[in-house]
Amino acid sequence: MNARVDITEPRPAADRSEQAIGQIAVELPGATAVFRRLKLDFCCGGQISLRQAVADKNLDLAAVVGELNALKRSDALPATVTPTELVDHILTRYHAVHREQLPELIRMARRVEAVHRENPEVPQGLADLLETAQQELLDHMEKEETIIFPNIKAGGTAMVAYPIGIMRQEHTSHGEMLEHLMALTHDAQPPVGACNTWRALYAGIAQLGDDLINHIHLENNVLFPQFEPKPAAAGGCGTGGGCGCAG
Repeated sequence: MNARVDITEPRPAADRSEQAIGQIAVELPGATAVFRRLKLDFCCGGQISLRQAVADKNLDLAAVVGELNALKRSDALPATVTPTELVDHILTRYHAVHREQLPELIRMARRVEAVHRENPEVPQGLADLLETAQQELLDHMEKEETIIFPNIKAGGTAMVAYPIGIMRQEHTSHGEMLEHLMALTHDAQPPVGACNTWRALYAGIAQLGDDLINHIHLENNVLFPQFEPKPAAAGGCGTGGGCGCAG
């Protein structure tokens, strides 16, 4: 699945202050939560520059730009990484980020569904779907954080294979949820004429999709296989011989 939304490539931090606040909201997932907390209108008032919007509120421009720049996150991993380092990366880059992403996406979805309820392209039911996804992800991450990750950090034991299997099943459910989410939002492509909030919502959903796919990939394909029983060699039944299966 490639959850993408057509947005302008994010500008360098050096000229962020001269960019229209509405465009920042669309380009930089997570910016809407910053703007909402600072009471900066990125929707109807989104045509003015960040510099002007901040000046109008008597805010510190450098501090606001710094907070926005901190939202840019890297998925890069070192060439070699220990299981403990990988767990720490997953916790900070994905678990913590999902906990930030979903409440803001739910808030924007509720807003779009209410304000644009007469628009035939409005994604009715989106906020409810995101709330369900949030609860499932929170439950899933708590199980990883309290059961699986401590076991892995302690070196791993045979007992961890069973809960890892449960996590793999839940990852499949998360993938199905993403398919539903992308179908409801037309692959996170906002309609022509969509307001900044609607566009920012879909940009955030695209980012959530990419983050969740990368998150699942790291666990399913990099971390978990190190602590699961190795599959039987090709051509054998894995029983240790004597079963007569090749007779």
